[in-house]
Amino acid sequence: MKKIILTGDRPTGRLHIGHYVGSLRNRVTLQNGGGFDEINILIADAQALTDNAHNPEKVRANIINVALDYLSVGIDPAKSNIIVQSAVPELTELTFYYANLVSVARLQRNPTVKSELQMRQFGEGIPVGFFTYPISQAADITAFRATTVPAGEDQEPMLEQTREIVRSFNKTYNCDVLVEPEILLPDTEASMRLPGTDGKEKMSKSLGNCIYLSDEPDDIKKKIMGMYTDPGHLHVEDPGKVEGNTVFTYLDAFAKPEHFAAFLPEYQDLDELKDHYRRGGLGDIKVKRFLNEVLQETLRPIRERRHEFEKDIAYVYDVLKAGTDKGRESAARTLHDVKDAMKINYFEDKALIAEQQKEFNAAAAQRKAQEERKARQRASQKK
Repeated sequence: MKKIILTGDRPTGRLHIGHYVGSLRNRVTLQNGGGFDEINILIADAQALTDNAHNPEKVRANIINVALDYLSVGIDPAKSNIIVQSAVPELTELTFYYANLVSVARLQRNPTVKSELQMRQFGEGIPVGFFTYPISQAADITAFRATTVPAGEDQEPMLEQTREIVRSFNKTYNCDVLVEPEILLPDTEASMRLPGTDGKEKMSKSLGNCIYLSDEPDDIKKKIMGMYTDPGHLHVEDPGKVEGNTVFTYLDAFAKPEHFAAFLPEYQDLDELKDHYRRGGLGDIKVKRFLNEVLQETLRPIRERRHEFEKDIAYVYDVLKAGTDKGRESAARTLHDVKDAMKINYFEDKALIAEQQKEFNAAAAQRKAQEERKARQRASQKK
């Protein structure tokens, strides 16, 4: 069996360093590692419309932003297919068929769905499309026969929902058409979700606590210097807490030994810096300045590559078109096999046509025999 990856993002804004740490840089590693036969990256615009139906321009405008961010971090169109979800109608059809295999009660029990609904505060006005997005996600994953889905632990309930649909479909239709995917979790704590610059648990565009991959140097510096640290670390000489300190969380994710040699040579590594902060005698400003140097060094080449791709937007759309065409070919094959298993491939099922023709021929023969029998009875009565 081929080893196939499916991953992706909702195009509701530019991508930020939380996306980079949580998924993007790992995608580049997986893409270049040679351990997978196929990598599909979905720009999930149809899913983004489930809670942006009245503002479609927000989604439309950000498809190009997400594509530019992908290319700028190193996603290679020669190695990865970048696919626009809404341009693969087979996904919608698969979603419809899978919806018959999932109960409302099961969707309501999905922890990820519950969390997302609570965060968006829909109340009684939950859009059906949003409520059923685990089914749509199952269609995305199975359409490309993905064996692996890189994601955080919070997405495990979504993957389990997909596996349930796969098992239900294969059992109901007595087939092995659909593949059960496995989750690929981040291998280090530094690859988990980054908090926002304000210390809140989630970095979110709506909360305004993001550092974007495309931010200019002055914006990056301003956001870093205003970051949340240890509220009890009021003076330089005070002992400070590293745990829960956003600045150190970011350093865990980005700082490398060469950064210390270049920007903070009095410390050998991050452990030494943390020890000094815990003892006291190290101010927040100095640590923030170091983080600024680290992030500027990390984001500069990404931003510069983005600016180069921005000069030829037609090329970016060509990349999207090529990746989407390849993705649609895969999805079409899966949909064909699904409809074949469900016995709703009416125009291709020659056996069905022959069987039904046989049934109708037998019925016609029976009617003819009955008519002949009645004719003989009438003739006998006349005599």
